[in-house]
Amino acid sequence: MQSPPGWIVPAWPAPRGVEAACSTRLGGASRPPYDSLNLGDHVGDSPADVARNRATYAEALGAHPVFMKQVHGWGAAHIDADSADGIEADICVTAERRVACTIMVADCMPVLFALRDAGAVAAAHAGWRGLAGEGGRGVIECAWEQLRDANGGRPAPSDVLAWLGPCIGPEAFEVGEEVKQAFEASDAGAAACFRVHAPGKYLADLPALARRRLAALGITSVHGNDGSAPWCTVGNPSIFFSHRRDRVSGRFAASVWLA
Repeated sequence: MQSPPGWIVPAWPAPRGVEAACSTRLGGASRPPYDSLNLGDHVGDSPADVARNRATYAEALGAHPVFMKQVHGWGAAHIDADSADGIEADICVTAERRVACTIMVADCMPVLFALRDAGAVAAAHAGWRGLAGEGGRGVIECAWEQLRDANGGRPAPSDVLAWLGPCIGPEAFEVGEEVKQAFEASDAGAAACFRVHAPGKYLADLPALARRRLAALGITSVHGNDGSAPWCTVGNPSIFFSHRRDRVSGRFAASVWLA
């Protein structure tokens, strides 16, 4: 893959045969307010411009990206070369070559997974609802289950690499008491990821919450977003789309695939 200018190439110890990339808002055909590489076909942008942008994205990857219909849940889809766009799921998994597990975001966090033996890859859409899940089981836990099953149930957590992509940062993500309680219901220690901002309001650290969930599974090789300012979608308008900031916004994407 030859990364276009302005894109992010994950810095993680991926094994030979695993590729990953994260687009930004740069390098596409869409006009304001979707300028310019908007990959979302559900945000009001010109369908023709989105189609051109998706073709640009696929060409840059050198793989077939499958764009899902993400619903802030933790349902999973196993994808292959015949998979069409629009599958309703927030996790995708594949063991097939040149098929890119792809997550679109504009404040939620894309999480990419790879096995050290390059046997399978996965991607998850981690907004707070999907990350919190129910009873401590959300997109992180389900993605691990699906990735393990895709490789015959053999991998251990130590066999997994994870990369956290850009998202709304801990200085911008204001949430209510219900969000804090959703995480604390299954992990009292999650309280450390919330900072009081106003009466009944908190600033939440989404990358830190994801890292806690990964650590609880035993997945310790975690890379990418550390919650610092350069990763924040809200605070970097020239690079990232942000629904929280702009309300009307495009979508960028992160993908992982077997080359």
